[in-house]
Amino acid sequence: MLQFRGKLLPETSLVMAIVNRTPDSFFDRGATFGLQAALDRVDDVVAAGAHIVDIGGVKAAPGAEVSAAEEADRVVEVVERVRAAHPQVVISVDTYRASVAELVLAAGADLVNDAWEAPEPETFAVAASFEAGVVCTHAGHLPPRTRPHRVSYPDVVADVVTTVTGLAERAVAAGVPRESVLVDPGHDFGKNTRHSLQLTARTSDLVATGWPVLMALSRKDFVGEVLDLLPDERLEGTLAATAVCAWQGARVFRAHDVGATLRVLRMVDAIKGLTEPVVNVRGLA
Repeated sequence: MLQFRGKLLPETSLVMAIVNRTPDSFFDRGATFGLQAALDRVDDVVAAGAHIVDIGGVKAAPGAEVSAAEEADRVVEVVERVRAAHPQVVISVDTYRASVAELVLAAGADLVNDAWEAPEPETFAVAASFEAGVVCTHAGHLPPRTRPHRVSYPDVVADVVTTVTGLAERAVAAGVPRESVLVDPGHDFGKNTRHSLQLTARTSDLVATGWPVLMALSRKDFVGEVLDLLPDERLEGTLAATAVCAWQGARVFRAHDVGATLRVLRMVDAIKGLTEPVVNVRGLA
């Protein structure tokens, strides 16, 4: 069972809502950069049913340099305010910096979402010191905020499995609770679109490792390239990929569109027999 600092999550598919405190995110373009806008977004996604709220202060793509101090300024107060307003929600912070991780965990966060293969290995020890969780992500062995260029793998799925399971075991060895570790194949990160499609089709290979799998699919470039659509138009493609991954056993889905993602996951869970219909009168009355 997934657990983050004493907060138990249900044995169903789960949604991690994206909250960007950045002025230059590829999809929302700074819509929640302002403090109150970010807090309003959290209120909305919690009300919609999000299980985890993921707060980020630096966009993943290349761009203006953001110092650790500036990143902390963007996210720490949000964490403090969300912790006070929503004591039961799991708070994640999207950061690859150990110093920022320490500050946000002290402020009440439960989970460090490191999207760049732990470039600062001490992050695991920091998380362990708070009995917090970590996300271990495959990023193509690239430095943070680097775009892939002519990237290739003999077998991308094998590379992902080896990398994320190795990171997960390192996290546990550092003291992170095993039940608080997630692995993420890192769609688009260090990959071309065909790589991301292979990872989607072979989600079950990652699920078979036994580590709970997080999928960050929402409106990403691999969806856009398959359908030749801009981020604003990628919802249906995202939800199709979500259903495929959920059917194969992925557990957590990082999403911009919380309500739509939850509805897809509830349907998949019902088909799999993990949940019951909310209403069940057809043919019975």
